[in-house]
Amino acid sequence: MRTSVLDRFLRYVVIDTRSDERSRSCPSTPGQLELMHLLQAELQALGVTDAAVDEHGYLMATIPATRGFEAVPPIGFLAHVDTSPEMPGHGVRPLVHRRYDGGDIVLPDDPSAVLRVADDPALGSAIGQDIVTASGLSRPDIPHGPVRIGFTPDEEIGRGADRFDVGRFGAVCAYTLDGGGAGELEYESFSADAMTLTFEGFNTHPGYAKGRMINAIRLAARFLDRLPAADLSPETTSGYEGFVHPYHLDASVDRTSVKVLIRDFVTAALAEKEALVERIARDVVQAHPGAVLNVSIQEQYRNMREVLDAHPVVVARARAAIRRAGLEPVEKPIRGGTDGSRLSFMGLPTPNLFAGEHSFHSRLEWVSVQEMEKAVEVIVHLAELWAREEIEPRPRA
Repeated sequence: MRTSVLDRFLRYVVIDTRSDERSRSCPSTPGQLELMHLLQAELQALGVTDAAVDEHGYLMATIPATRGFEAVPPIGFLAHVDTSPEMPGHGVRPLVHRRYDGGDIVLPDDPSAVLRVADDPALGSAIGQDIVTASGLSRPDIPHGPVRIGFTPDEEIGRGADRFDVGRFGAVCAYTLDGGGAGELEYESFSADAMTLTFEGFNTHPGYAKGRMINAIRLAARFLDRLPAADLSPETTSGYEGFVHPYHLDASVDRTSVKVLIRDFVTAALAEKEALVERIARDVVQAHPGAVLNVSIQEQYRNMREVLDAHPVVVARARAAIRRAGLEPVEKPIRGGTDGSRLSFMGLPTPNLFAGEHSFHSRLEWVSVQEMEKAVEVIVHLAELWAREEIEPRPRA
C-alpha cells in the first residue's frame, strides 16, 4: 500500500521533537530519538537495509544505485528532526484544510490564533491547495547513482552538524530539505556569531545600599536601551541587511548576562558589529566604578556561499531539477542558517531546498501538501540529473 507524503507528515508531527539548548545530551530531547527510530523502521520497511541510528542520534542510510549507474558519485539528502524550542511540541493535533478557499483559518484549540491572507501573503498563493496547520506520488524506477539519506538532531539550537560524520556519510554533496515555498533554492546564508555579555555588579541589602550597590540588572538595561534599534535590529532589517539581536537575559542584581545574536552576510562585518556592541557595553560599565564586564564570542556558522561558489554544479543541478518539476527557481538568501551552512565548511557542499514550510517557528506555522509533493519531485529529478549528467554528459552549447 502506497503511503503519501501527507500520511507520513501527519504521523511525524504528533511526536514532541523540540530541541533544548540547556541539555548537554545528543539528541538534546528524547522525542527526537523516538522519531529517528520511526524513520529508521520506515526506511527498513522500504528495503533500505543499512538504515542505522548512531550513538549520537544521527540516522544515515543508502539507496543503492540502479544497475549501470554504480560509478555515479553519491549525493545526499538531509533533514533535521527537531522543532524549535520557542513553540510547544507536545499535544500537537494536525488539521488538514482541504482545497483551501482563501478564508481565515481559526485554530480551534486557540480561537485567538488566526491565519489570514492579509497577514501571510504566501497563504494567498496556496488557495486550492491542501493546507496542514497545527491542532504521494507513485513513480517509475529512474536511473540514479548512490543516494545517501541523513537525519540530524538539534538543528534548531545550532548543533545539527556538531557530530555529523561527513566521511562516513560519503557523499560529494548534499541538499537539505528545510525551506519554504515551492521553488525556493537557497545557497547563501548569514554568517553568525553569538555574544555573551556579562555585567558584574555588587549586591547588598537594598535597605542599606546607598553608595554601595551596583545593580547589574540596571547596567544590562542601559546597555540594551543603547543598542541601535532603527537600523540594526531584526525588526527593521531585511534582504541582505545584518542585525544585532539580544534574545536571552539571565538576570540578578549581582550578575546579569545578555546573549546577543550577531548576523551579517559578509563574514568580516561580524567583527564590526561585535566591536560596536562591546563598545556600548563598556561605556555603560565605565560610568559605574566597581562594575565589571566580561565578553565572550562563539562562532556559530558562516555564509555557505563562500563554499558553494566553488561548486557551481551543485546549485546548477538543483536549479535544473526545480525546473523539471514545472517550477521556476526562487533564489534568495537565508536570513538564518541551516545544517548546510556548517556542513559546507566541513567538506560537504550543501544548499537548501524548499519543503513547503511557512510561518516558521510560530503557532501559525502551516505547510502545503502539494508543495511537499513538489519537493519529492525535485529530489527524484536531482537524483536522475546527477546520474545522467555523470554517465551521459550533455554536449556543451
